Amino acid sequence: MNVVFLGPPGAGKGTQAVRVCERLNIPQISTGDILRKAIKEQTETGLKAKAFIDQGQLVPDDVVIDIVRERLAMPDCQNGYILDGFPRTVPQAQALSGFARIDAVVDIEVSDDKLVARLSGRRVCPACSATYHESRLSGKTDCDKCGAALIQRDDDKAETVLNRLKVYHDQTAPLIDFYGKQGLLRTVDGSQPLDDCFADILKALGV
Repeated sequence: MNVVFLGPPGAGKGTQAVRVCERLNIPQISTGDILRKAIKEQTETGLKAKAFIDQGQLVPDDVVIDIVRERLAMPDCQNGYILDGFPRTVPQAQALSGFARIDAVVDIEVSDDKLVARLSGRRVCPACSATYHESRLSGKTDCDKCGAALIQRDDDKAETVLNRLKVYHDQTAPLIDFYGKQGLLRTVDGSQPLDDCFADILKALGV
């Protein structure tokens, strides 16, 4: 089964993608991961991507699409995969349909209010990368695992979260419509507990 996961930042799509991949024994394809791997291995497209990243520019669609196409041609993708973080735009989705058959698109929905509360309350340990939420810290400011002082990442500040959500809605709302018209869209409530969300995803995929 070839599946695309959509969802705003903080909706938990990465976490759920890992669980679904383990259940179905298929790889999770994250564009960030494959870009880093292509750059590290100095493939032709990896070197192209590095040239843009080194200049502080976004990697253009055609380079990202080439890297995804290369990854999906690998043997471990023959029995299916989950695409996490691609496509982000309708042109990317149109390009993808030229070289891949998508069986279902899972959209994990969470309201902006809940996402802002979820992400802006996140605290991270700079030493061991453990993550916490302020609602469960009860005023504690140190990491349970290593004792380092917890921090709030710039990415998780409320104003940054709102900006990330705006970009997501601007880019991805058209994607939801694009896949909805093809009858591929499966919408799941991402504000419920993780296990319930996971069960709903499996039900939506019919597995």
